[in-house]
Amino acid sequence: MDDKTTRRIEKWLDGAYDQETKKEIKRLQKSDPKALEDAFYCDLEFGTGGMRGILGVGTNRMNKYTVGAAAQGIANFLKATVAGTSKIVISFDSRIQSDEFAQISADIFSANGIKTYLFDGIRPTPELSFAVRELQCNAGVMITASHNPKEYNGYKVYGDDGGQLVAPYDRQVMDEVQKVTDIDQIQWKRNPKLVTIIGSKIDEIYLKKVRALSLHIPKSERAKNMKIVYTPLHGTGIALVPEALRRYGFTNVTIVEPQAIPDGTFPTVVYPNPEEHEALKLALQKADEIQADLVLATDPDADRVGIAVRNADGEMQLLNGNQTATLLFNYVLENKLQGDHKIKNPYVVKTIVTTDLLRDIALDYNIECYEVLTGFKYIAETIRQHEQQATYLVGGEESYGYLVGDFVRDKDAVSACCLIAEMAACYMITHRGNHKLLTEVLDDIYYRYGVYQEGLLSLTKKGQDGLNEIRLMMEKFRTHPPQNIARVEVVKMHDVQLQKYFDYRYGTNGPLNLPLSNVLQFFLKDGSKVTVRPSGTEPKIKFYFSVTARAKRRSEVKLVKEELQRKIAVLKEAMLAF
Repeated sequence: MDDKTTRRIEKWLDGAYDQETKKEIKRLQKSDPKALEDAFYCDLEFGTGGMRGILGVGTNRMNKYTVGAAAQGIANFLKATVAGTSKIVISFDSRIQSDEFAQISADIFSANGIKTYLFDGIRPTPELSFAVRELQCNAGVMITASHNPKEYNGYKVYGDDGGQLVAPYDRQVMDEVQKVTDIDQIQWKRNPKLVTIIGSKIDEIYLKKVRALSLHIPKSERAKNMKIVYTPLHGTGIALVPEALRRYGFTNVTIVEPQAIPDGTFPTVVYPNPEEHEALKLALQKADEIQADLVLATDPDADRVGIAVRNADGEMQLLNGNQTATLLFNYVLENKLQGDHKIKNPYVVKTIVTTDLLRDIALDYNIECYEVLTGFKYIAETIRQHEQQATYLVGGEESYGYLVGDFVRDKDAVSACCLIAEMAACYMITHRGNHKLLTEVLDDIYYRYGVYQEGLLSLTKKGQDGLNEIRLMMEKFRTHPPQNIARVEVVKMHDVQLQKYFDYRYGTNGPLNLPLSNVLQFFLKDGSKVTVRPSGTEPKIKFYFSVTARAKRRSEVKLVKEELQRKIAVLKEAMLAF
């Protein structure tokens, strides 16, 4: 254990920390010194979107002291940048200690003279984003670790536009948080006069906005009676999603009861992530039991949604984030831009690791498709930059996050659930008098624009050694980029950290119009693309794969998809061997 880590531990043992915390430190000293070192070897990073970490004692853990320092830093930022009394709104999910961290934050903000709105119970992240704008707040805080395992919690910070902080404000807040080096700098005592509890009134305003997004409310009894299975995966979605679906007219929604109870231990799943097949196991079982048409699963803070649909073979088929985004983009543009529409400069937004099929669909409708860095805050930033001169329609990312309309400035699984259900009903039951499954609609899109398939490889590297390993891997890819991947020539590389592209075909390079980020992209001669980046929220390095090919006939789409999946498998093996 190095001297810096030892000094951090001694500071907690000697300082004004509670006895329970000191007792746990002493226990770890005797029973698990390696865990103690990991808990103190660094400060839990307060990054560009807040912080996320394992619960427990220590400077590298989520606890009341690290949360307190974050809240005090945010308060100091608001006091330095906002004239007069500033306002903030706080929400929280069902995770362990989320309620406690929300209360502590309200204590600290109000103690610093900040008008504080606190939700009366768990609420989804998109409602927090909405509330920032609705209540005209200067900032917002959401206590959540999204889809991370039960050992984690987190702290998302939002600006006055309802989007997560971006430059330069993210850096300014980070600097203020880092200045809080002692718990004696934190004002802990709540001013109850400055704390207002909110709840049902904001719910109602938000739900009305969600309802107004409808493009084609199902009117037939058959459409309204479409069988939907919904699971909130023990999270916040239970607070709003069933009611939102009811307002869209859906009368046959079955909730997965064992997962309807908010519970931060997530007792029925290994990993509360709708991207994972295992997380949807109970929902899929229920869907087969009642012969449902659609499964919807939201993550703990209900900003992302995973879906499964019944295919032509009568089986429930999981769709990935790119596939759902493709269907949703197509549905929105098909309904919004038909005929002589009056929408002013419509546009859509995708991230750089999301399928390029979204760009091709936008091009077909002759509208702009902006491409931004990974992270929905960059989609929110694009909305803010263009809201005076253009109209945002829909945005999405491959990690199951979607947003239609702009009254929320983060991904929104509540409205996405409603629009996905509406889309399914319209295509499956009422689409121009034809019965069409969403899997068939997707293949139609592939035949029209080209078949795209995507893959993801995530390597988990925990602890200090893991962080160093990820850093060295990125350094190797950057300084010795592959000339070939799976025997296919690399023709171009984007280094977003250097903000430069390198075109090997012509020996040229130039600037990239993207913010600084530790991301590398390799473009292959056959149209394939490989993106490499460290995760911003988990101890992982991620590899994103995109491959594409044309199907000469509609009947060949399935074969082309299978061939592309084999190609992705080969690319994964090649990157692992690099």
